[in-house]
Amino acid sequence: MTTLSRPDLSDIHHGDWVDRRMPQAWRPYARLARLDRPVGIWLTLFPCWAALIQAAHGIPDLRELAIFTLGAFLMRSAGSTINDIADRNFDGHVERTRFRPLASGQIETRQAVAFLTAELALAAALLVFLTPYTRLIAICVLPLVFLYPFCKRFTHWPQVVLGAAFNWGMLMAWAEIAGHVPAGAVLMWAGAITWQIGYDTVYAYVDVKDDARLGLKSTAILFGARGKTLIGLFYALTVIAWSLGGWMSGMSAPYAFGMLVIAGHLAWQNWRIDLQRPEVNYRMFLANILTGALLAGAAFAGTW
Repeated sequence: MTTLSRPDLSDIHHGDWVDRRMPQAWRPYARLARLDRPVGIWLTLFPCWAALIQAAHGIPDLRELAIFTLGAFLMRSAGSTINDIADRNFDGHVERTRFRPLASGQIETRQAVAFLTAELALAAALLVFLTPYTRLIAICVLPLVFLYPFCKRFTHWPQVVLGAAFNWGMLMAWAEIAGHVPAGAVLMWAGAITWQIGYDTVYAYVDVKDDARLGLKSTAILFGARGKTLIGLFYALTVIAWSLGGWMSGMSAPYAFGMLVIAGHLAWQNWRIDLQRPEVNYRMFLANILTGALLAGAAFAGTW
């Protein structure tokens, strides 16, 4: 009689390219910055690129593209480091996070704080190349970045704060290129937040048993057995917000076709979600890289 092995849900995979190719002293910092797990980088970059394209109504200037790409990478990495510092006493008790550098004792908190300081300093250096208005908007995101890791201690809606911070570059893109943030851009940002509530809830179902045991909160715990229905609702709100936001931003007819493709892709994801199978939920979370790419593609098509 054969038994099904329990899937390995750890987000640290020993023997990967970090272990094979990086000096041992660098490995914990690479994992703090999530260099070994670039999904979050793509989920940050694609909406930002879409906003740059919409604001420029075409391919943005290479200088702006480079600054925003590097900024999104640095802030996502800094946010991940802050999260690991805040959760260092919890991560060791969660199957997915038990091998993270701070939880497993590979580095000390003071070393992680020093690394975070360097990440924030590099991100701050990029502000020199932006307009004063964009700098002001950039600074406003910092409270959200530092607040998010603690939200799961007092609210079931940490994904709202995460989504607002994660996609802040969309607002900055319009501020930099257009000199203002129009209502359509705000609606696109709001759609990115509802999208993140949806896919991050899918991700949260991977940890739902460990989080409940530790007394932490999440939308997955709040939604419970209604998860598929409510995730589908947030995905529907995403398509509506992006459709209206794109129309208000002057997108042409091909953008609407892109929205139909995104709607179909999100509907497929929602159909595939299985609340009792964390490994399936994790794959559906990863499928949102394609959602982000479709958004950027729709924005480009909408400029034709």
